[in-house]
Amino acid sequence: MNTHFKDIHIGKLIHQRIEEVSVKTLRICNFFNCTEEEVKKMLEQKDLSTDTLLKWCKLLEYDFFRVYSQHLILYSPPSGIDKKEKSMLPSFRKSIYTREIIDFIMELVHTGEKSKSQIIEEYRIPKSTLYKWIEKYKG
Repeated sequence: MNTHFKDIHIGKLIHQRIEEVSVKTLRICNFFNCTEEEVKKMLEQKDLSTDTLLKWCKLLEYDFFRVYSQHLILYSPPSGIDKKEKSMLPSFRKSIYTREIIDFIMELVHTGEKSKSQIIEEYRIPKSTLYKWIEKYKG
């Protein structure tokens, strides 16, 4: 999925996955208990409710939420929240980079679309991490 993670159109991504795994419309309609027209409308949506998206994840065996997580890793501003404060919410490590993010960053480096310093500054990728990726994914 060679997508830029900045502008997410979840309906298009779901449609792409449907085609990749060849799921029949009848199966989708039965799973969602809806009509073909309602499925078509979902695939035209830029955004879907989390409940609906979770159902798509289960049906298509693909974590569409990860696309949004990758967006957060690349585009969220630094937090003004004191990290020492404990939260009742689950905590997740933000520094876990997926292969798609690494490929995205490496494409920027290899095409010269962004300089290394721009990548470090704009996406807050640690310098040591970026240079490890460059060494590992030469090409």
